Formats: sequence, structure tokens, C-alpha cells
Amino acid sequence: MDRKVRVALLSVGSNTILTAGKLATGLAMNSVSVLSEAFHSGTDLLAALIAFVSLRQAAKPADDRHQFGHGKFENIASIIEAFLIVLAAGYILFHAVGKLTHPSPVEALDIGAVVMGISAIVNAGVSHILLNTAKETGSPALAADGWHLRTDVYTSLGVFAGIGAMQITHLTIIDPIAGIAVALLILKAAYELIRDSLYSILDVSLPEEEEEAIRAVLEKFKNDYVEYHALRTRRAGAERHVDLHLVLPSETTVAMGDVLVRRIQEEIEARFPRTSVIIYTEPCSVNCEICKMYCKLTLVNPPEKQISPPRRQERHESRK
Repeated sequence: MDRKVRVALLSVGSNTILTAGKLATGLAMNSVSVLSEAFHSGTDLLAALIAFVSLRQAAKPADDRHQFGHGKFENIASIIEAFLIVLAAGYILFHAVGKLTHPSPVEALDIGAVVMGISAIVNAGVSHILLNTAKETGSPALAADGWHLRTDVYTSLGVFAGIGAMQITHLTIIDPIAGIAVALLILKAAYELIRDSLYSILDVSLPEEEEEAIRAVLEKFKNDYVEYHALRTRRAGAERHVDLHLVLPSETTVAMGDVLVRRIQEEIEARFPRTSVIIYTEPCSVNCEICKMYCKLTLVNPPEKQISPPRRQERHESRK
């Protein structure tokens, strides 16, 4: 089983147990803040199931219908998960406001504190695993699921603090106020998830630090080409897509150009696994002597023993 799928399955298991425990405790306590946490964990469970299914789909190789792979299944899953969080926040706000206007007693505070404490500890551990795996694999679905649980940690701690405050002050109004605070935190997390997922759906460029790393790879080979342009990048789930135009000396043969392209592709893919790199080659439009000299040197020395041609800046000066 794929590593990301195994981690998603761990999230499904932990959320199933926590949802059942919070629901039973919230009903026994008649606590809107604990019930809101149960509903939140229920949406986390549904989100974990969606992440699990989307990761299995995204792991499939490209086919006739999805010729660029299935990576965007993860982006769609993360958007659905974010909207589930919005629904959870709406539900919590509805019941919390109702309890503000019609307060009712809250019972079994000790049990509620224990359940919220256990929930925070379990979700902290699982979310740490999810977010680390998401960072290592570039998975937006796992990142969304991890942030679900990380938000659950904060809200569980908030409810835990609210229960403690009620034990000290005996003010039941703290319960719906804690529920409203939980809802606001959830809405903030939903906004961030929707924003980040839409970036990938809309083919926003890779982060600047990743593009700089790609340019650094190209810089390593700068003595083997004239220039490059039209560098474009985007994400599709955990996959990256990079394409660019590479200008070669006018006398370069197809075989020589192919060797250079493959070397660049392998270097970029080594830095960023699961990256599709497409490089279009085109000849230099100026038939200058330096380009001719470069090609003669390359023909004498096979690609694996090539003598570096004059630096790109020198070639540009000769073209002037």
C-alpha cells in the first residue's frame, strides 16, 4: 500500500474512535461545546475518508482519459474537505447562539475534561504524522487532513479550558462562548485550505523558492546552451509540472541536444521527485563562430567527456 494511503487510513481510524467518544460524552453532559467537537470530529472523519479515496485515485498512473496523471484528485479532495469544515462551523454557531439565548445546565464536567484532553493528545500525534508526510510527499490532500486535525487540537484545548472555567465559576454561559470560539477557529482553517487548494486548481506557479532551485539546476548547465526562456511551472496534487524553451548553438545535432535535455531533466527530477519536465529545444538564430567552435569541440568529445564551451555571456557578446 502507498505510504500516503497508509497514513490516510491511520487518520480514518483515529477519527472514528474520537467522534464516537465525543458524541457519547456530549450527549451525557448536555454540552454544546463538546457536541460541537463531536460534529467537528465527524467532519474530520468524512474528510479523512475523502482524502483516503483521493490518494488512491491520485496514485494511479496516467491513462487515456487522464494523460497528465490523476494528481488533481488531491486538490479537489482538499477543497471538499474545506467546505465540510465550513458546514461544521455553521452547525456549531447555530447551536451555540441558541444556547446563549436559552441556557441549560452542563453535567459531568470531569468526564468531558478527560475526553477533550485525550482528543487533543491523539490528534496532536496523528496530525504531526500527516503534516510531516504531506511535506515530504507534497500531498495537498494529506495537508488538508493534517490541518483538520491540528485545528481539532486547538479547539479541543479550547473546550478543555472552557470546562475548567465552568468548574471554577459555575457559569454555564462559558459553554456556548467556547463553542463560538471553536467555530471561528474552524472558519479560519477552512479559508486557508480553500485558498491553497484553489491555487493548484488554477495552475498558479510553484513557490518562488522551488522555481529558484530549478533555475539553479539550469545554471549548472549554462555553458552547454545559449539561453533559456518561457519557464513555466505548476502543481497538480503532489505532482509538479515544469516546461521551458532551451536555445542551443546553431550547429548542435539532435543527438547532442537530446543528451543535454536528459541531463537537465534528471537533475530537476532528482531535486523534486514526481516532477514532469518538458524542454523544447530551438537553434540559436545567429550563426556565430563561437557556436560553430562549440559544436566542433562537442563532436570531437562525446557528451560524457565534453569540453565546456565559452561561457554564455561571451557568446552573447559575440552575437552583438
